[in-house]
Amino acid sequence: MGNPLRERMIKGLQPGDTFCFSRRFSQKETELFGDLTRDYNPVHYDARWTRSKGFSDLICHGLLVGGMICEFGGQVGWLATGMRFRFLQPVYFGDTIECKITLTRLEFDQAGIQRTSRGRRRVHQSKGMAGGLGRHDGPAAAG
Repeated sequence: MGNPLRERMIKGLQPGDTFCFSRRFSQKETELFGDLTRDYNPVHYDARWTRSKGFSDLICHGLLVGGMICEFGGQVGWLATGMRFRFLQPVYFGDTIECKITLTRLEFDQAGIQRTSRGRRRVHQSKGMAGGLGRHDGPAAAG
C-alpha cells in the first residue's frame, strides 16, 4: 500500500482538499523536543510549577503539537515560508490530537507548475479545541 498523501499529490491537489491525521504525544517526546530546542520552561517539567500556573498537569510544548503540520508538508514535498499559531488550551500527555488541513489556495506559474499554496489548519483535542488555529503559506515544492 502506498502513502495516501503522496498519492493524492501525484493526482493533483485542489483548493478545498482536506487531510486529517492524529497522534498522541508522550512525556518522553516533550522531553526530547525540549532538549532539541533548549526550551526548559517549567510548565513542561515541574508539576508543582505547572499547577501554580493554573494547569492540571504538565503540558506538551506548543510547537511540538503545532509541528504536526510538518507531516503533511513533508509528505507532499512542500517547503513552508511561514506558519502562524494561536494556542487556545493546553495539550496534556496522552491526549489524542487531530490535525485537519484544508487547502484554500494554490497558485501556478505560466507553465502550470504549482508554486505556492495557502491552507488552514485546525488542531483538535479529544475533549475539545487545542493547540490552536494555523495557516501555512509558502512554496509548493523545492525547486
